[in-house]
Amino acid sequence: MTKNTGPLAGIRILETSNVVAGPTACQILADFGAEVLKIEHPDGGDGMRRQGHVKGDASIWWRLVGRNKRSIGMYLGDPEAAKIFLDLVKTADVVVEGFRPGTFEKWGLGYDVMSAVNPGLIFARLSGFGQTGPYASRPAFGTLIESMTGFAYLTGEPGGSPTLPPFAMADYVAGISLVGAITMALYHRDAKGGKGQVIDLSVFEPLMSTMGAAIIRTDQLENHREPRTGNRSINTAPRNIYPTKDGKWVGVSAATNQLAARIVQMCGREDLVNEPWFRTGRGRVAHNDLLDEIVGSWVKARTRDEVMALAERADVTFAPIYEVAEMMEDPHVKATQMVTTVTDPQLGEMRMPNVLFRLSETPGSIRWTGPALGNATEDVLGGELNVDAARLAQLRERGAVF
Repeated sequence: MTKNTGPLAGIRILETSNVVAGPTACQILADFGAEVLKIEHPDGGDGMRRQGHVKGDASIWWRLVGRNKRSIGMYLGDPEAAKIFLDLVKTADVVVEGFRPGTFEKWGLGYDVMSAVNPGLIFARLSGFGQTGPYASRPAFGTLIESMTGFAYLTGEPGGSPTLPPFAMADYVAGISLVGAITMALYHRDAKGGKGQVIDLSVFEPLMSTMGAAIIRTDQLENHREPRTGNRSINTAPRNIYPTKDGKWVGVSAATNQLAARIVQMCGREDLVNEPWFRTGRGRVAHNDLLDEIVGSWVKARTRDEVMALAERADVTFAPIYEVAEMMEDPHVKATQMVTTVTDPQLGEMRMPNVLFRLSETPGSIRWTGPALGNATEDVLGGELNVDAARLAQLRERGAVF
């Protein structure tokens, strides 16, 4: 087990959220030293323990999203368990919750109650649509958010249907965003002498913010409607994916005029550089069919390895379209240890994404993978909070703790 030397060592977080967004935020914070106590429902715990692929009876996804955390099996809807949780709040810096708005208040654990026993507490509330507004009480998962923000509408081929991402994109964007919100609140409290506060973050807003340029265009351009462009860009060209001679694919992006010029020169059409329309991204977009034919034909005549070797020599922005297994074996990914090997007590050695941020003085670390449900219940409630054995036994008997 790696020694915890992260920049958040000494920060205690109580994680009461489930599935992807909140747990991802807490996983990143735990990677950088925060002590994360994950409060899970005694009846099965976080749904991530049962989602996705399994090996034997072990959830693979849980190993990642639960890493560096300790688990307490406790149902906060039980009044006695809520009292114990309030004792735990006294020791915490942050509480992260992911329930529908009003749930914590229903349990007698509103911010007014928690901040009364811990004025410095940061209460991070993550929900589908936020704590206020007409949709606040709606249940929401990432698919609904990807649908409503405009992301799915803009994704897909022209004339085809909108397309959803194949992974929990909105949840991951929200989780990474929540990391920033929590660290800013901690900085305000600890470096600026500020107070605790409430963070209200919806899963909707971070992904919606990535639609920013489209929002401004829609607002400013009369009768503007964002097009569905497939793998093309509305800003510059060439930008697409192209099949290679050996049945593989490469992605191409010419974000600047200089890159576009080098690409067509490499493809044997340097004459295009002198065309007036070639000098702007908008002009090249208007000639997408021509540029796709030129670049696509050049690529199709070569294997992916040949294409990439020539593109590197010409210093142009081509990339191989990798399967996940290929990405994991890429020399750069391996050299920089973006994917690392850890040991799981149940599954043995396994590869997973490494710590997200690279800090030269206070690096993060992976100390253990997703824990068993309730692995810290006895240590924290009995050992740290001194909840007596008879009281714990009663709570266990009625399913309030595990």
